[in-house]
Amino acid sequence: MDADATDLVLCRLSHRGGGPADKEQARYGRDVTADRERFVLRPGRAPGLDRVDTRSTGGAPGDKAVVEAGYEATWARLSELQERLYAESRRSLLVVLQALDAGGKDGTIGHVFRGLNPQGVRVTPFKAPTPQELAHDFLWRAHAAVPAQGEIAVFNRSHYEDVLVVRVKDIVAEAVWRARYDHIRAFEANLVDAGTTIVKVFLHISRDEQRERLQARLDDPAKHWKFNVADLEDRARWPAYEAAFEEAIAETSTAGAPWYVVPADRKWYRNWAIGRILVETLEHMNPQFPAPEAPLDGITVK
Repeated sequence: MDADATDLVLCRLSHRGGGPADKEQARYGRDVTADRERFVLRPGRAPGLDRVDTRSTGGAPGDKAVVEAGYEATWARLSELQERLYAESRRSLLVVLQALDAGGKDGTIGHVFRGLNPQGVRVTPFKAPTPQELAHDFLWRAHAAVPAQGEIAVFNRSHYEDVLVVRVKDIVAEAVWRARYDHIRAFEANLVDAGTTIVKVFLHISRDEQRERLQARLDDPAKHWKFNVADLEDRARWPAYEAAFEEAIAETSTAGAPWYVVPADRKWYRNWAIGRILVETLEHMNPQFPAPEAPLDGITVK
């Protein structure tokens, strides 16, 4: 990430219900929030997406080989923390993934969440709304998919489509989508008050990288199913989408529900960054195994 963009990511956040992180800091010998702070957007600041180097590998512990060699330790730690969250069953984690087409949302889910227990993870893709969904308010389908206590929920796209796509394609009036920023902030604040920690990630790729990824889908018959001609229409609207993301992120990055802007041209770096953000978020939450309902000393299974 270039020097001009560093100001947008330096902020220390307090997440609800976590307990002190100093135990984890003592255990691992470092600040458990160090990596996620590299990417978090300061509330009230513009993201400056045009100043972010989408090929950046800033903060990574080494090159691609070094980073990939450390994946298993990260995934193991994530799994350990998920088990504690699931057992504690008091709080939850919501991960929102947004990106332009070919930005890597599916790849992120496949890599970062692969080692977690499926019992405690729900992934919801937000595609074009169905007639039933259109018959309700725009947050109806999002609220139905939020995590229960002990769960991790992942939104592949999300309620933010209703201030992005509808804006760029002029589906609803500006007064309608602009008013939704207030509704989104209130919706997310309600989730936080109920014990949900929210991590919103914008996977930031360049236009050149998008072209290469879309072309790769055309060149490989096994990936034709992933190609949609409509993606080319959206690609032609790149400036409009970038402006929409810029404003939506700036309007809705709050202390309780921050946005993280992750350079995502390099997939190995993207996976490392999001893995670290999630591990450090859960370490800060510090979920604990519950105490037994009754003393277990002296009990023997025969």
